[in-house]
Amino acid sequence: MKARNPRTGEADFAFAESTRAQIAAEAARLRAVQPAWESLGPEGRAAVMMRLADAVEASAGSIIAALSVDTGRQAIAAIEVQGFIANIRRWAKRGPELFAGFERGPKPSLTPGIELVTNYSAVPLFGAIAPWNFPVVLSHIDAVPALMAGSATLVKPSEVTPRFVEPMRAVLARVPDLPLAYVMGGADVGQALIEEVDYVCFTGSTVTGRKVAEAAARRLIPANLELGGKDPMIVTAGADPVWAARVALRASIVATGQACQSIERIYVARAIAEPFLAALVAGAQGVRLTHPDPASGHLGPFIFPDQADKVQAQIDAAVAEGARVLAGGTVERLEGGAYLRPTVLVDVTPAMAVMREETFGPVLPVTVFDTIDEAIALANDSDYGLSAAVLAGSLEEASAIAPLLDAGAVSLQDGALTSMVGDATNLSRKGSGLGPSRMGDSGLTRFLREQALIRQTGTPLTIDAYAERGNA
Repeated sequence: MKARNPRTGEADFAFAESTRAQIAAEAARLRAVQPAWESLGPEGRAAVMMRLADAVEASAGSIIAALSVDTGRQAIAAIEVQGFIANIRRWAKRGPELFAGFERGPKPSLTPGIELVTNYSAVPLFGAIAPWNFPVVLSHIDAVPALMAGSATLVKPSEVTPRFVEPMRAVLARVPDLPLAYVMGGADVGQALIEEVDYVCFTGSTVTGRKVAEAAARRLIPANLELGGKDPMIVTAGADPVWAARVALRASIVATGQACQSIERIYVARAIAEPFLAALVAGAQGVRLTHPDPASGHLGPFIFPDQADKVQAQIDAAVAEGARVLAGGTVERLEGGAYLRPTVLVDVTPAMAVMREETFGPVLPVTVFDTIDEAIALANDSDYGLSAAVLAGSLEEASAIAPLLDAGAVSLQDGALTSMVGDATNLSRKGSGLGPSRMGDSGLTRFLREQALIRQTGTPLTIDAYAERGNA
């Protein structure tokens, strides 16, 4: 297979697709070593995970270089790798604390003469199917806590952004007791992975997520799905419009808007709509593309070329249906790359595709509202429920609105905080996902199986206790 460079448009990186036999063999190898990995205990596994973090840090330059080519961005690639390292160390610290806090018993049952003990064991083999937008972080965001829980882990990175795997395999060679491996390829490889593992996590579109869930259901294994978003932001009349515009711009366009937690719908109070829009447009027009110099500017190219076409189609359809473009609006093709400057849309309606479908690009559709109840209703009118944001005149005002929003997490006085905060449980709602949160302590505990040990401390019943005794 070949991967495309998003800056040049050239398919300039070749890699071998894993065969079905290779995937089965890798799964069997991981299953064979998993018991020894789990037997290290939380502290032993934490020590190995810290060695992994150190090894990744030592090789960060080569991983960042590969990631930069695949994603067309440099600063964010460096931030992503540093986030990966921090996540390993966080779980290496938190994992033993969690295990130490588990209630194991024995404790008395409500049934006389019985006491209960709880045993915990890890899912033997965990599998992850990762997307292309944050290749390193999202290939390992579930794998790291699974490893800390005691599971062996098999990861399929996106075939769109595979270059980081080669330097990561060199890292893993320096941590040989870590049961983590990669399989490479497209949808067929993902399907084969599901057929081998005991628990699968998928990050990607809702459409593909349903297919993963169906495949997992046929095997009766858990499917943890982190899917699309159409995150709303409410800006109340009490918010400073210039400040709010700056926050909204950043939360919408970082990484060219190619993030599930990006703000994709903005609802602003009529009282401040004019200065808010003026500041938003000015801010959007001040954003620079990272072309021709990849080391300068704010927005890189679309990683996946089809995504640029989808975003342009949403913009064009909105304009044809009456929306107006105040900034941006046209995908630029520059030396093989597809770029879009921040696009501010007004006069949008709830039925437009740009308001209902995930955009995954730097597009900011703005709707003006008259009452907060109207804003809440509009924000909740979506098939998605990943996250949301509220910008208000005070934290107290924002906090009063947040519980009324149908989203798994709400950023208050900021936007898209779920990308920065890993210890807040975030349960996706509606079409945005299924299963336990990958954030918070459930990020690890979901990979543990509880086993009840039901201990008889008295005299077991005999069959005579169930004998028929006529009418007595």
